[in-house]
Amino acid sequence: MRILVTGGRTGYLGRHVVAAAAGHEVVAVGSADCDVRDRAAVDELLATHRPDAVIHTAYVQSDWAVTATGAAHVALAAQAYGARLVLVSSDVVFSGVAIHYDESMPPDPITAYGGAKAAAETTALAVCPDVVVARTSLILGDGASQHEELVHALAGGADGALFDDEGRCPVHVGDLAAALVELAQGDHRGVLHVAGAEAMSRLELGRLIARRDGLDPAVLRGTSRAGLPGPVDVRLDSSQAGRLLTTRLRGAREFLAP
Repeated sequence: MRILVTGGRTGYLGRHVVAAAAGHEVVAVGSADCDVRDRAAVDELLATHRPDAVIHTAYVQSDWAVTATGAAHVALAAQAYGARLVLVSSDVVFSGVAIHYDESMPPDPITAYGGAKAAAETTALAVCPDVVVARTSLILGDGASQHEELVHALAGGADGALFDDEGRCPVHVGDLAAALVELAQGDHRGVLHVAGAEAMSRLELGRLIARRDGLDPAVLRGTSRAGLPGPVDVRLDSSQAGRLLTTRLRGAREFLAP
């Protein structure tokens, strides 16, 4: 199977997806290879490689043109060339008002980034008949994520604290990458939540990372997220993915065990 992975050269998740797709014919694409903001360039990319599936991981949090418009260009090209699309989305499409979210819950973003992700979802679902929108949460686990680097800095004396009232469902980057490759080969269509098996705060997550890495979790301080923009507590229900996939989506207490 030929799988094209956007963000596959330099993206954190994209590089893991490329590794998880070993055994397939993989086309790893970076921003230097194709600017997803350019519809003609995206069309040419798919016309050249004719992939069976596209796993779209590329985004820039502060750039609507990349995150929303770029995803639309990828969806249109996937539809034109008959490729299955796996679009990676995020729990930020939700406000957090309901706290617990399954796939039936409509997006209600309260940030520009959440709005861009929701727009990407809407376009992909509308124009691409063979698409799965894979919503996920905090991605980490290999020691090189932003979350893990932040914990190391704070444990080493850097100024700062971790939110003790912001709930998420952290997922191991390897589990997520394997799940995305599995979805690229499958026939499930529509929205699917692909996050970790348990919810926790940023502070709880940080302390798990610290224990795993032999650092003192007690030095990590908590702080409230109240008053800051964005959703506070968003817990994705990934039970449908648990039934559908052979890839097991572990909880952080398991994959961060010492």
